[in-house]
Amino acid sequence: MQRSAGVGVAAALGAAGLFSVNATVSKVVLGDGLTPIQLVSARSAGAAVLLLAFTALTRPAALRIGLRELGFLAVYGVTGIAMVQWLYLVAIARMPVGVALLLEYTAPLMVALYVRAFRGEQVRRRMWWALALALTGLAVVAQVWSGLTLDGIGVLAGFGAAAALGAYYLLGERGMGSRDPVSLMAFIFTFSALLWAVVEPWWRFPFGLLADHVQVLPGVATTAPVWLLVIWVCVLGTVAPFGLVLVAVRHIGPTRTGIVCMVEPVTSGLVAWVVLGEVLTGVQLLGAAVVLVAVGLAETARRRHDDAVPLPEGVAPS
Repeated sequence: MQRSAGVGVAAALGAAGLFSVNATVSKVVLGDGLTPIQLVSARSAGAAVLLLAFTALTRPAALRIGLRELGFLAVYGVTGIAMVQWLYLVAIARMPVGVALLLEYTAPLMVALYVRAFRGEQVRRRMWWALALALTGLAVVAQVWSGLTLDGIGVLAGFGAAAALGAYYLLGERGMGSRDPVSLMAFIFTFSALLWAVVEPWWRFPFGLLADHVQVLPGVATTAPVWLLVIWVCVLGTVAPFGLVLVAVRHIGPTRTGIVCMVEPVTSGLVAWVVLGEVLTGVQLLGAAVVLVAVGLAETARRRHDDAVPLPEGVAPS
């Protein structure tokens, strides 16, 4: 497959945008009574059903897997999907959301360190500056100096979520060496759904809440049924953005994908500002601008010959 930096960056930005909207939609759903674990469970199960059905209709042969690949897909689903969500929930339960996001988005730094130490890949100096600048901007957006409380378990959970997110990027790069993104996601979301079904059995799920109507926008009388918002979370908040991340990884590699996706906390704040009225301060807007500058700097760190020389399948520039 011919790689294109433009396609990769667009996919990563698209994923960040969809994840940002999903954060606000999820907050509305959680306000109606669903617990975070119940929503995560529904999200994984819904995505798994949609992806398995689509794969069965379009590429049924892709549903065949061997025992060796089965183990890889199980590890990928539990680590790259289930653990990212669960550890993030633990972190935000013990610390401010902004601080938890800051810890989770050290994932690109972990990926860069991994490919440098274990793969021997060269990471240009400008990329390290971009990472430092992005983390600084995120710290400003999170306003970590305001009421900061560092809970030990929360910090460990935040860094654990970052490691799991980094694993999603790296394992996705490996998985797409032998499998298309749709069937790959179908299996990893299936394993995530199975794990959450054990943690939160489906017979305990409050299906009655799905018929409730909730106010979507403050000050606007229009309401929407919870089941419709849950479908949004499954399709546009899960299947589409996770798929776009895998497309980005294939085109620009895990390190650059992680850096570009760092705009997610920024765009999440902007969406919440418009939809929920959660106002951003001037300092936070400055931090957002710093993150965007960092993303641009990361793109200039790409070697000029990256797009000119086709890479073998499963190998991507970092």
